[in-house]
Amino acid sequence: MAETDTSPFYITTAINYPNGRPHIGHAYEGIAADVIARFQRLRGRQVRFQTGTDEHGLKMARKAEEQGRSPRELADEMSGYFREMDEKLNISFDRFIRTVEPEHHRASQAIWERMADAGDLYLDRYEGWYSVRDEAYYDESELKEGEGGAKLSPQDTPVEWTVEESWFFRLSKYQEPLLELLKTPGFLEPASRRNEMIAFVEQGLRDLSVSRTSFDWGVKVPGSEDHVMYVWVDALTNYLTGLGFPDETPEMAEFWPASLHLIGKDIVRFHTVYWPAFLMSAKLPVPKAVFGHGFLLNRGQKESKSLGNVTDPLGLADKFGVDALRYFLMREVAFGKDGSYSAEAIVERANAELANSFGNLAQRTLSMIAKNMDGVLEAFDSEEVDVDLQGTVNDACKVQLPREFEAMRFSIGIEEWIRAVYACNQYVDEQAPWALKKTDPDRMKVVLQTIFVALRDLAIAIQPVVPDKAAALLDQLGIPEDERSYAALEDRNWFIRHVENGFVVSKPTPIFPRLELPEEDAG
Repeated sequence: MAETDTSPFYITTAINYPNGRPHIGHAYEGIAADVIARFQRLRGRQVRFQTGTDEHGLKMARKAEEQGRSPRELADEMSGYFREMDEKLNISFDRFIRTVEPEHHRASQAIWERMADAGDLYLDRYEGWYSVRDEAYYDESELKEGEGGAKLSPQDTPVEWTVEESWFFRLSKYQEPLLELLKTPGFLEPASRRNEMIAFVEQGLRDLSVSRTSFDWGVKVPGSEDHVMYVWVDALTNYLTGLGFPDETPEMAEFWPASLHLIGKDIVRFHTVYWPAFLMSAKLPVPKAVFGHGFLLNRGQKESKSLGNVTDPLGLADKFGVDALRYFLMREVAFGKDGSYSAEAIVERANAELANSFGNLAQRTLSMIAKNMDGVLEAFDSEEVDVDLQGTVNDACKVQLPREFEAMRFSIGIEEWIRAVYACNQYVDEQAPWALKKTDPDRMKVVLQTIFVALRDLAIAIQPVVPDKAAALLDQLGIPEDERSYAALEDRNWFIRHVENGFVVSKPTPIFPRLELPEEDAG
């Protein structure tokens, strides 16, 4: 396996806006971030993974008012659904942050004071278009025309004309440093997002309104108690709050700047223009990388309440299993681009690749070892065909998958992995150990144990995507938990130790049962 970076790794998702229950897009981002976090842990890096909820702003205040309760009551309830989603989907966060936490208010006010000390904040009057749904300001030139001449944001959300006193941030001051940052290789991916942001900045940056007086649900502006911070100043600061900012904590020293902000493509501007500018003003390092992923479409359509096609990710997990859902989302969609999903597609992919290919390979191999070898493993000498298969599996698990996952090309990495699984199945079919049992029992043992070794490597490699199922298979293989890192793939003596330790293969339990399409999802 190629030498890898061993520095600390800090990954964040966008914190979710909890004015409604989680949808599949929230789950997609959380799962992708979890795959990255688990992958980096397996590579030996010290990982910190943060997610959470963004609970301030006009949208939350209005939603609470509609329901006749306080914004805090709404925030407490809705944030709980997002934490439940993360826990259900096996998302291994180290910190789940809420922006209502007192320490977050303290951190937000600290970065505000740093920007003020830099001379980058001034009081003026804001007049312009604002989208409550996006919590974003838009220039007239960015707007679209909707039905009846209604003005819409670039995201097709309603905008309203807003006039109020506001603190402004001198965003225009940072135009050249931001252009330099955006052109830095690796800072913003994929390239389409980078080009879009470079074009946006090159058009010229206007100073940004960063406070509101028309509502009070948010972080108070220091020295201007009738102002609350623009929700994005508050929200973006969460990445620092979780490390203990403004205190000089060990976590700040070890993990900042963030290694990766993983976000949706619709909020790239906030993370690669506004956020770096705030940090530059506050004399803090900017993140190392930002990745703007695409959207998930329901049978090719964008999800919306009006179309009635909003999908509950927990419902999908209950129907098909957490790991099958995780596998589908990472396998099916080219990460960074928009992708489509359906119940039929999930069932088809999971059955073809997890149940029929990988699961069946494990089940029939371990069953034959238990039945025909009394579960007892022994040292063996490989023939050329065995060595060739081992080479195919090694290349997929040690080289191809890690290389593609490092570049966040998950679907390609998994494709390389499943090709190795197919090669193992083809090897079994061609070697026909069930026939060798009668004609050459010793050769049968070599074939079965060659696959046993391959199963161990394949299970270790795919852990970031299907952590529970991979762990269950590794348990059946008798692989200790301290021998499941990617470094363990380089251990050439593990099988000998396995034999010497007297591990006996018992009759296996199926890991990946076939899925059935529920009647309500049948076309």
